[in-house]
Amino acid sequence: MARPALRPPPDPPAGAPLRVAFVGQRTYFEACALSAATRAVLPCFIDYRGGADAQAMLAAVRAQRPHVVVVFRPETVPAGLFEGLEAATLGFLTEPLPRAGNEAHPDLEWRLSELVLGDPHNFDRLVCFDPRSAPAADAHARVWRSLPLPVDDRFFARRRPLPGSPCVLFLGYSTAHRERFLMDVKHYHDVLHVAHGVSGEGLLDLFARTDVAINLHGHPYPTFENRVCLHLAAGQLVVSEPLHPTHGLEPGIDFLEVREPWQLQHAISAIRAAPEAYETVRRRGRRKAETYRASRVWPRLLSDLLLDLRAFGSSRTSAQE
Repeated sequence: MARPALRPPPDPPAGAPLRVAFVGQRTYFEACALSAATRAVLPCFIDYRGGADAQAMLAAVRAQRPHVVVVFRPETVPAGLFEGLEAATLGFLTEPLPRAGNEAHPDLEWRLSELVLGDPHNFDRLVCFDPRSAPAADAHARVWRSLPLPVDDRFFARRRPLPGSPCVLFLGYSTAHRERFLMDVKHYHDVLHVAHGVSGEGLLDLFARTDVAINLHGHPYPTFENRVCLHLAAGQLVVSEPLHPTHGLEPGIDFLEVREPWQLQHAISAIRAAPEAYETVRRRGRRKAETYRASRVWPRLLSDLLLDLRAFGSSRTSAQE
């Protein structure tokens, strides 16, 4: 049976904000949404992960009467769940996928298999965090736009100088690739490694206590980690493996780039010996982070979404015809 054509609720009165429900696993994605209302967006965040009670999530969404629903990792939403939901729906693809011309990797193939199980008809439009992963997603569901995950405004810290003995942080679960990079630097320096489970106020406190952030890929394939944007917004000096794509960040100007474990160990040694030498890079990175500020990104993106739907219709509706 064909699903009925859906209509979003009436637009808010002129000058009133859009009601937006952000849906996703709080630990990873609350920092990418908006936690405070702006003139354009009245947000709420609904905690949900794949395998959780989808009907409870849907009930929480409906209770907010949103104009727009944004779902991080849309492949986790069961097929047909948003049927009859009178709101514009935007799925945000957050996971790296295989890239044409690159060597296949089991982790990327597994992530693609998860995406294929999802129902693209739940969403009017899909956004992908990585334009180089978009073609793989396109084979299953058309990607409307590509942009990095925004950073909630509350993570933007005031500028502060690097102290004489900077505290170094690595935030991320352990993998063989990461431990290969971290083995020597942990041996020679006191590196705080937080594997998982920190978010919200705990994450803000962690950032306030640390000065330098290491970013490493989970596996030996190119990608762009959202945590880089978080670290820059927090005013931390970032030392990272090469980012692909860079999303406007310039190595050597906005962050320090390392390609081998010995380079990471050397970079941290140099920073701790003369932190003032890297102050310009840290400040430039903090300034570049403004590009990802959620209160700027989300209103523009959601306004474009609604304009696009008015002009070209709903992919949910067209898929049902």
